[in-house]
Amino acid sequence: MDDLFAKPKPAEPKALSVTQLLRRIKNVIEVQVGELWIEGEVSNLKKQASGHWYFSLKDEGAQIQCAMFGARKRQGHEALEDGAKVRVFAEASVYEARGQLQIIVQKAERAGLGDLQARFEALKRKLHAEGLFDAERKKPLPKFPRLVGIVTSDTGAAIRDILNVIERRAPWVQPVLMPVRVQGKGAEFEIARAIERMANPEQHGIPRCDVLIVGRGGGSIEDLWCFNEEIVARAIAASVIPIISAVGHEIDFTIADFVADLRAPTPSAAAELAVPDGAELIARLTQMGRRMNRQVLERLLTATRALDALKRGPLQRGGERLLREPSQRVDSLRARLDRVVAATLDAKAASFAEARANHRAHHPAKVLERRTERVAVLGKQLLRLVSEGIETRQRRLAHVAGLLRTLGPDSAFQRGFTITLDEQGHLIRSATTVVKGSMILTRFADGEVSSVVNHDTSP
Repeated sequence: MDDLFAKPKPAEPKALSVTQLLRRIKNVIEVQVGELWIEGEVSNLKKQASGHWYFSLKDEGAQIQCAMFGARKRQGHEALEDGAKVRVFAEASVYEARGQLQIIVQKAERAGLGDLQARFEALKRKLHAEGLFDAERKKPLPKFPRLVGIVTSDTGAAIRDILNVIERRAPWVQPVLMPVRVQGKGAEFEIARAIERMANPEQHGIPRCDVLIVGRGGGSIEDLWCFNEEIVARAIAASVIPIISAVGHEIDFTIADFVADLRAPTPSAAAELAVPDGAELIARLTQMGRRMNRQVLERLLTATRALDALKRGPLQRGGERLLREPSQRVDSLRARLDRVVAATLDAKAASFAEARANHRAHHPAKVLERRTERVAVLGKQLLRLVSEGIETRQRRLAHVAGLLRTLGPDSAFQRGFTITLDEQGHLIRSATTVVKGSMILTRFADGEVSSVVNHDTSP
């Protein structure tokens, strides 16, 4: 009976398995964290035969396990090495078998490489826009230099390679080394100053070189970075001496390579481009000497044969007989030349006499005299024409005057006719236009009479 009123026992909570727990954690991490860039130092790198690489990525305060599956097919796998500082693009996850947090790396790159590459591209665009890469400004290399300047480290492998090549190919060429640091902070200033000194040797008491080699051996992009600095590029561009850039290996390209007059894939190749091959020159000179000797011998043999033929022919009859006909031709040509010269001189003399006569005829005094005579003649003609014109016009005027006297009002006056005018001087044509008290003027042949109208004549 007591069991009926007893309190029920609470149900036991459902427990998760370890696998379920880890899968929940994995799902949360993969969803909430997802893919992202992570930067750190590579440690304990293991490259498995399967092609998968495993390593730790750490910083000063923590570390995380990493896995790169099919590593050699992944971008930037060559950047992964113990102690290298890298940036990886990875997905956060959990390795369930060990309950271990890890990241699955998709690609990697050296830390800071992105910034360096951006700086590289920015400077490259800037200098290209200024024309420092143009082919027109590239200076040709001398074919036979006597002094070769070298700007590199005096302790590296590059200088040994360059000197070995010069000694082997052109032992008569003198190398002039300007030692500098080729990596590290401030190395770019040393390199730029060395190039400037080599380009202005008289100011620094060093011999003037015919060509300069600037470079170093291979290395990482950080090691080669001083050759990507603007100060080095401008020093190369300002040099009046041709410069060969030899930085790193064949796959390495720097700003110095684009600005230099010529780029060499390695320091050894730069030395081969700078100096000629002595053995090849000797071989060419030997071949040219043989060819010249052969041509000279052939010409001597031809001349000897021609001389022998002459000796067997005309020369056997004596040299005096051979010269008779040429002497006659010379005399004939001399006489012909004398005739041509005399005729030419006569023609020139006649032309000169004609020119003198023309000159005298056109002398200013003669011209002025002729023009004065012409003016006098024209003056007489003008006077005659003016007199004739005046006489003609006088006759016409007299005729018109006679007509005027005959047909004009004066003739009517002479016959007793008069003209009557009003006060305004208008001709009065009818008595009806005159009013009483008005003043009228009557004009006679010998004078005028004023009158006042006493009575009105209007109807």
